[in-house]
Amino acid sequence: MSEKANLDVLLLGSGGRESALAWKLSNSPLLGKLFIAPGNGGTRDFGTNVDLKPTDFPAIEAFVKENGIDMVFVGNEDPLVAGIRDYMAEAIPELLVVGPDKAGAALEGSKDFAKAFMTRHGIPTAAYRSFTADTIDEAYKFLETLQPPYVLKADGLAAGKGVLIIDNLEEARNSLREMLSGMFGASSATVVIEQFLKGIECSVFVLTDGKDYRILPVAKDYKRIGEGDTGLNTGGMGAVSPVKFADKAFMDKVEERIVRPTIAGLQKEGIDYRGFIFLGLINVEGEPMVIEYNVRMGDPETEAVMLRLAADLLALVKAAAQGHLGDIAAPHSPKAAATVMAVSAGYPGSYAKGKEITGCLRPGGDTIVFHAGTKVDADGRLLTSGGRVLTASSLGDTLEDALAKSYRALADIHFDGKTSRSDIGRDVLSL
Repeated sequence: MSEKANLDVLLLGSGGRESALAWKLSNSPLLGKLFIAPGNGGTRDFGTNVDLKPTDFPAIEAFVKENGIDMVFVGNEDPLVAGIRDYMAEAIPELLVVGPDKAGAALEGSKDFAKAFMTRHGIPTAAYRSFTADTIDEAYKFLETLQPPYVLKADGLAAGKGVLIIDNLEEARNSLREMLSGMFGASSATVVIEQFLKGIECSVFVLTDGKDYRILPVAKDYKRIGEGDTGLNTGGMGAVSPVKFADKAFMDKVEERIVRPTIAGLQKEGIDYRGFIFLGLINVEGEPMVIEYNVRMGDPETEAVMLRLAADLLALVKAAAQGHLGDIAAPHSPKAAATVMAVSAGYPGSYAKGKEITGCLRPGGDTIVFHAGTKVDADGRLLTSGGRVLTASSLGDTLEDALAKSYRALADIHFDGKTSRSDIGRDVLSL
């Protein structure tokens, strides 16, 4: 399958991340046909949307066989944690799959596994312990040894909502009891309690074939709904790249202390990892520490990172999936990128769907609108279908320039209840 001159690709996912990945893949001279499953109202600009669930492996297998697909590129974490690469390796051995196997995906699928992995391989992270309902009394005692705020993490996937940061000890005890009683279903049957780290965060993305690796442009995202990073956590309200403090000295530490030991640790444990590793890092007085691993690209960081990746994405992921990433470079654009998210009123709580989206959705120039929660109805109207609706993402000579372009583009897009933050990137600009 993989010997064809042009690769037919099935991209799994439906968010802003997949919109940006689809755009980047569509620019590759190696691309034949691109299918996105299930995609959204914007991904149809770059390929063909397919009504498939990313976790329906038999249906994906049938589609791959019927359409001569050469590569499955897994955008979101759920299929990876569920073992899609293992399934396809058995069903269609010649198929290229971008993403780790089930053993590698445990870096995101289990926070307990990830923290233990970091400990085993000497990777800097916060002190922690894991607890179940049977050891809740020990958990209470451990909380008492820590200084507030208290960090409680559901072990499994919880759609980005499984982390609680609590200032009060009694509230932390109550929340721990609720988590272990099923607040996040089976995901919080085990809870990781860890030391709070104070600093500024950034996202480092690594593509690896299990041996070699390439570090992609560094980004910083903004998780909370309100100005000044206040209010409830969201899937992300915007992102910028590069990040001023992630200079050569800092990134040398990241590579030496985190990236190389992570790749070496995976090899040592017999995990054949071929795909992306997302390092959620925090800069603690100039020292990088790992908050979490993810096993795919981040969202909304991808919408900024893809703009700055000055390389053929399809060539890169093909090399990673085939095990020869060492043959190919991944240069970064010297320009800055900014992405600003428009969300539905009420998000991340309850919100209405089906609001018509109008205005300038193809601004051109250095700005691209990437769709997230959108769909096209039977009459061809573009409607909101999620909390995070779309992003305006721009390149600029400076970060100020990129942000100005994104905000201008967002102002020309309209739907009832449109909400966004006006302070994306402000903290980085002030450093």
